[in-house]
Amino acid sequence: MSAKILVLNCGSSSIKYQLFAMPEGTVLARGLVERIGEERGCHKHWDSGGDTSAQLQVRDHRAGLEMIVKRLTTSQAGTAALKDLSDIAAVGHRVVHGGETFTGSVLITPEVVRTLEVHADLAPLHNPPNLAGIAAAKEFIPHAPQVGCFDTAFHMTLPEVAYQYALPRELYEKYHVRRYGFHGTSHRYVARRAAELLGKHKYAVNVITCHLGNGCSMAAVKEGKSVDTSMGLTPLEGLVMGTRCGDIDPAIIFYLAEKPEYKALKTLNSLLNKQSGLLGISGLSNDVRTLLQAAAKGHLRAALALDIFAYRIRKYIGAYAAVLPKLHAVVFTGGIGENAALLRAKAVAGLEHNLGIKLDAALNNVVSGAGRPEADIATADSSARILVIPTNEEKAIAADAYEIAVAQGHTD
Repeated sequence: MSAKILVLNCGSSSIKYQLFAMPEGTVLARGLVERIGEERGCHKHWDSGGDTSAQLQVRDHRAGLEMIVKRLTTSQAGTAALKDLSDIAAVGHRVVHGGETFTGSVLITPEVVRTLEVHADLAPLHNPPNLAGIAAAKEFIPHAPQVGCFDTAFHMTLPEVAYQYALPRELYEKYHVRRYGFHGTSHRYVARRAAELLGKHKYAVNVITCHLGNGCSMAAVKEGKSVDTSMGLTPLEGLVMGTRCGDIDPAIIFYLAEKPEYKALKTLNSLLNKQSGLLGISGLSNDVRTLLQAAAKGHLRAALALDIFAYRIRKYIGAYAAVLPKLHAVVFTGGIGENAALLRAKAVAGLEHNLGIKLDAALNNVVSGAGRPEADIATADSSARILVIPTNEEKAIAADAYEIAVAQGHTD
């Protein structure tokens, strides 16, 4: 049974969306509403009639979704992705934080909404707009069941030794302080694709997945299940990222808090989340493309930022190889992982000596996200494959929404 599934990703000031025909996985329309709440917003849309872009004020997420549903049923070229909103069989939502409650995607009910509201303090920048998107979808597409897909759900299989911090137990019991991990939908998608490419059952594969974009995280996947991941209570922990610091000595925060310019907690929070990472090290940019160009021209801090970025990935590969049985593959995904050949090479440099993981330089140099969407860039005698797999979180969400809301008979 074919059905149209709308996938929504509501960020703090944006809404990304795609309309799929499922289970085929065909994209019928996609777009982005950005700068929500600012004086001048933007709505970009693509469907079979082509690309359009409009500059306009978008008051809030409700107004943004209202624009989206209107655009899906109209077209300047005389065609539209939808004849009527009643054609939407279900709505799938990316939800950042499900706490420990949700171990997989679920049909959104009033009880689920109440639970997400409870977890809002764990993701104050993300869960509120996710909830706003759910409320708006219920208003404008009331007939369609909604499905929540959680960034944290894939990592709910972490054992206690991996998710517990060495803090007083009551902080976990009272305030739910633990490692949650994020990018779970992406890690799950590429781990499943890796299993398919390797000819293995999804629960018979051991891989290390590297989601590298402006936000970066890694996961150790044992027999198809996440058993460790680099992000923690929040997305700040772990790898060096575009503007996030990743792993640091926590005492640095207390040291800086005694300095006049960093006494305010908001200032420290901004420092660690928005002014650090590649941007902070390079003093130039958080964009890897800019840093690669600058490093090639002799910009020393840009080169150092890229080296630190790759070094941290290599350390995590070593750590995760130590907690997995026979490693089948290291998987690179995300904008950087799919396109930055030099950083892939730097990230696995030297692993041939101790782990037997060997990169084929020639294959690596010709692979890009657009040119060869999926590729094995390891040498024939490598102990584990090195895979480049473009992530598709939206398709994974659409598949979950189709399965839960349509295949299981929850549509009206």
